[in-house]
Amino acid sequence: MTSVSISELKANPSAVLSAADDYPISIKKRNKTAGYVVGKDIFEKLVTFVEDYIDKKAIEDADYTRGTSLDDFVKELGLE
Repeated sequence: MTSVSISELKANPSAVLSAADDYPISIKKRNKTAGYVVGKDIFEKLVTFVEDYIDKKAIEDADYTRGTSLDDFVKELGLE
């Protein structure tokens, strides 16, 4: 993984953002990782992955034995 110091980030943020398009960049402060910069496409893929995981987990954990029929639900909403 590529890493840059905070000083390098301050000096040339455009270069760091460009480099982060392809792969995350580790931002170091006193030789310890303080954070990461990721490109837009990578971030959006990560968000999609997490959202999909949460949705799949919710479906797995759902109790479908306590459901209401669609007809009853439509009546309850007054949409008949």
